[in-house]
Amino acid sequence: MSDPRTTPSIFTRGAVDLSALRPAAPAKPAAPSRPATPAATPAAGVPGPVPGVNPETVIDVNEADFQAVLERSLTTPVLLDFWADWCDPCKKLSPVLERLAAEYGGTWILGKVNVDLNPRLAQVFRVQGIPQVTAVIGGQPVEGFSGVLPESQIRQYIDAVLKAAGVEVATPEDPRLDAADDALMTGDLDEAEAAYRKILAESPADAAAESGLAQVELYRRISGVDPSSALAKAAADQDDVAAQRLAADIEVLSGQAPDAYARLIALIKRTAGDDREAVRKHLLSLFLVAGPDDPAVAGARRALASALF
Repeated sequence: MSDPRTTPSIFTRGAVDLSALRPAAPAKPAAPSRPATPAATPAAGVPGPVPGVNPETVIDVNEADFQAVLERSLTTPVLLDFWADWCDPCKKLSPVLERLAAEYGGTWILGKVNVDLNPRLAQVFRVQGIPQVTAVIGGQPVEGFSGVLPESQIRQYIDAVLKAAGVEVATPEDPRLDAADDALMTGDLDEAEAAYRKILAESPADAAAESGLAQVELYRRISGVDPSSALAKAAADQDDVAAQRLAADIEVLSGQAPDAYARLIALIKRTAGDDREAVRKHLLSLFLVAGPDDPAVAGARRALASALF
C-alpha cells in the first residue's frame, strides 16, 4: 500500500498549512485528556471520563503541543474532535468517540480540541461548525465530517482512516447478523425479518441489516413465481408495471442486477404519477439488496437521478 505520508489520501481536502503550528523549540508530549483526580466531576458541557478508557487513546490537544500530535500521527492515526462547552451536539458525539477509541485499543488516538481555547487550530483545520472530526495521518490532515453521525457511519469513517494509514482492519463478527443470515439462508423469512428488524431498532443505519431485510422482501415477492413465464410476460408488455418490477426481481436474484436497474430506470422514464413513484421505490429496495458499496448501484443512482430530473 502507498505510504500515506507521501501519497494523498482519498480523504485529503487539499492544501492545509500546518507550519504555523510547529514551534521552533521541542514541544512537550500531549497531555492526557483526563486529570488524575479520582472523584472529579466534569464541568458543565465538558465530556466526562469514560470508564476503562486507556489515557493513551484519548488526549487533550492544544496549540502549544500540536507538534507532538503531528509526530504521533506518523505512526498512529489521530482523530481530532473539535468541540466546545456550549455545543450540545458535541456532548452526544464525544462520548461515542471516546468509547470507540477505547474499543479500538490504541490503533488510533482521539485528540480533543476545545475550539474556544484553540482558535488557531480551528482556523487551520477550517472548522466552520462543531462538532467536527478531522483525521491526521502521517502528519497530514485528511477529510472528516461535521455534526453527529450514527455510530455505524462513524465506524465506517474510522475504518477508512485506518486503511488509508495502512492499518489492517478486521471486520468484527456480529452474532445477531449471523443468526439473521442463517434464518434467511434456510428460508425462514419470518425469523429472518424479525432478527433484521431487531438489529435496525438497535442500530438504525446498519447497512448489512438493511440489505438483509430487503432480501427478505425480495424473496417474498418472487415466492412461487415461475421465472421464465414472468420474464416472458415482461417482454410482451414493456409498460406493464407489475410485470417489469417482478422481472427486475428475478434478474437481481439471477445475478443480473445491472439489467434489472436499467429495466426499471427505463420504465421510470415512461411512467408518471403513482406508477412512477412505485417503480422508483422498488428500484431503491433493490439498491438496498446490493448494499451501498456496490459499483453498479452507484452508476444506477446517477442514471436514476438523470431520469427523474
